[in-house]
Amino acid sequence: MRLLRDHGPGGLAIAAGEYEWTLPQLADLAGCVDILQADVTRCGGITNLLRVDGICKGHQIPFSAHCAPAISAHVCCAIETLAHLEYFHDHTRVEDIIFEGVLQPEEGGYLRPDPSRSGLGLELKHSEAEKYAA
Repeated sequence: MRLLRDHGPGGLAIAAGEYEWTLPQLADLAGCVDILQADVTRCGGITNLLRVDGICKGHQIPFSAHCAPAISAHVCCAIETLAHLEYFHDHTRVEDIIFEGVLQPEEGGYLRPDPSRSGLGLELKHSEAEKYAA
C-alpha cells in the first residue's frame, strides 16, 4: 500500500483497512495509506472505532467508515477525522426489509441519526424477519 501511495498516479488517494480486525493492524496500515478505513463490525465495535479515530489523529490522516451505516452513523458523529461513511444501497435495502428506522440519506448524501429513536434507532420487524428464520 505504501509503494502504491508513494509511487502511484498523482491525486489518487489510497484508502484501506476495512478488512483489518485489530487495532495494531490498523495502526500499522495507517502509515501506508492516505485514508484509513475501518469497519465497526470487524474492528471491535463502537469503542474500537473511536480508537481508530485516535490512530488517524496520530498519523494526521482522515478516516472512512466502511459500510454498516445503521451502526456507524451514530459513532461517526463523534469521530473528528471522519471524511466519509460508505453507503451501499444494496446493503441498506436488505436492512430495510427487516428493520424499522434504517437511516436514509438526506439531500447532499448526509446520514443523520434520529434522536427520537433509542439506541441505534433500529427496531426488528418481527413478521418480516420470521420469513427468513432458519
